[in-house]
Amino acid sequence: MIDVDPDAALDQVLAILRASRLFGALDTAWLHALAQRLELRHVNAGELVFKESAASDSMIIVLSGRLRVSRYAREGNRLLYNELCPGECVGETGMILQQPRTADVIALRDSMVAELPRAGYEALIMGNPLLFNQLFSQAIYHYLRHTPQLSERRRAQSYVVVPLEEGDEAQVLCAGMAAALGKLGRVRHLQPEALTDGESSADQIARRIGSVDALETQSDYLIYEAQANLGDWTRHAVRHADQVVFVTSHAASPALNDLEHRLRSEPGFSFKRQHIVLLHPKGTIRPSEPIPWREGRELERIYLVRRECEEDFARLGRFLTGRAVGIVLGGGGARGFAHLGVLRALEEAGIPIDLVGGNSMGALIGAQYACGSTLDEILAGTQALAAGGVRFTLPMVSMLSNTRMERDLQTMFGDARIDTLWRPYFAAACNLSRACTAVQDQGPLWRAVMASNSPAGLLPPVLSDGDLLVDGAILDNVPVEAMRMRLGTPLEKRRGNGTIIAVDVDVREHLSVDPSVRRLSAWGKIKSHLSNREAATPGIGDILYRASHMGGLTQRMRTISLADFYLEPPVAEFPLMGYRHASEIVEVAYRYTIAEIAKWDRQSILE
Repeated sequence: MIDVDPDAALDQVLAILRASRLFGALDTAWLHALAQRLELRHVNAGELVFKESAASDSMIIVLSGRLRVSRYAREGNRLLYNELCPGECVGETGMILQQPRTADVIALRDSMVAELPRAGYEALIMGNPLLFNQLFSQAIYHYLRHTPQLSERRRAQSYVVVPLEEGDEAQVLCAGMAAALGKLGRVRHLQPEALTDGESSADQIARRIGSVDALETQSDYLIYEAQANLGDWTRHAVRHADQVVFVTSHAASPALNDLEHRLRSEPGFSFKRQHIVLLHPKGTIRPSEPIPWREGRELERIYLVRRECEEDFARLGRFLTGRAVGIVLGGGGARGFAHLGVLRALEEAGIPIDLVGGNSMGALIGAQYACGSTLDEILAGTQALAAGGVRFTLPMVSMLSNTRMERDLQTMFGDARIDTLWRPYFAAACNLSRACTAVQDQGPLWRAVMASNSPAGLLPPVLSDGDLLVDGAILDNVPVEAMRMRLGTPLEKRRGNGTIIAVDVDVREHLSVDPSVRRLSAWGKIKSHLSNREAATPGIGDILYRASHMGGLTQRMRTISLADFYLEPPVAEFPLMGYRHASEIVEVAYRYTIAEIAKWDRQSILE
């Protein structure tokens, strides 16, 4: 045990255990028995708590601070996994099964942990075999299922805003973050402190702002405003923050500066989630290019933010707190107009859209939405594009020419690039060369949309660095997996990593012929078309379309399982090429989505 007030330490341990889903069900007597077997210790930022491959002779319960789970890949690079918050435990599975540690566990910042050694675990098992065997079996079950261990968050999430240059950028960003996070909970903005010589900086800071423990229990979010130098205040702020948010002017040089180099040697710094905000003047139309800022940095995300733009700061706040909402719009020809009805219903319900992804028609509508176009503008623009039509060509590469589509998409999107949109966006395509889904989140917007709208055989592939890109429906018509990865989430649904809304308009139509038909022929197709029979003979367009959508149709259940909310507007009655029915399709989808949203727990999306 460390040198602390025993009564205060016991009260803290009991409070943490009661808040835990795993231990909170214990009655008072056994809860005290568990607490008395725990050994408290302080770990400094950057200190190794568990080492991968070491013997599992204990488990850890976090009392304060944050721990980070990590391990090395075969290539030698370090992979960062989940953070452990107060009340969460780690190491129980290895201890119970007597297996080596599966990962490193390192203190993100100064933390207090309670360690249960194997001897203590065995004593508890001997004291009440049935109770504690069930309890620790449940721990293994939750570990395998990735179930959150806390019944509610007891400690504040903390962020440090680090300016990369002298100026007011940090102050502006902190104020914007405080306003955005203030709508989600209690916020404390901690501004730089002027420290004097003759007394330790830690004592001065604690006297002026209070203890870290008190700050974290009295707030939901702590925002430390650092300075553009590694003084005592900045060092303190970085040391006690969970996430680092660098901020700089959009016009600054993207080269690494001295402060960044020095921060890398700070204990635990390399294990913290790191972001950068490029702050733009109010009213900026086109943001600066973010890609150069990734050079030499390990960044989770780059945010493009305009001063005094409440929408930008709100989106930033949702990303930082794991509340971002991503929408995935699937392909389906004219039925894709349903996406406009869905978006209209979501807007009216106050559900924000922070990230847009799509395929085919969904990519086209999503790109316009990401550009900031209104729903009416998108409807008119998409109808005009469809009215342009396509031309037949010599069928050596494809049946149809994409010359007119390319021209019209370049007119629609101009020189806009995907990575310079205020609202993040991606378009899915199928890479025929590499037999995989290509997620396009950089480069010219018009080209990404065209690749996603080029069904193999009907339109020529779009070339990208020598590879052939076509409509992504061959493999994934509703690219939910790509959205999960962009929300920083593993491939399972976990609360706290954002919300995904998937919209599927690809109707599973019956493609067959009359059983009396012995073979398909051009003349048979013509007769079928002229006779206007209900069971018409499929033509090359029908066959190619179905073939190109087989991947999406066969993995629909996977799409549903990876999405938090799955919408399938009832648009089967509308023909695939029924663009003249656009307004009707929008209205049907709107009414359907309104009814579906009424069934949702909307608070779980926004909280």
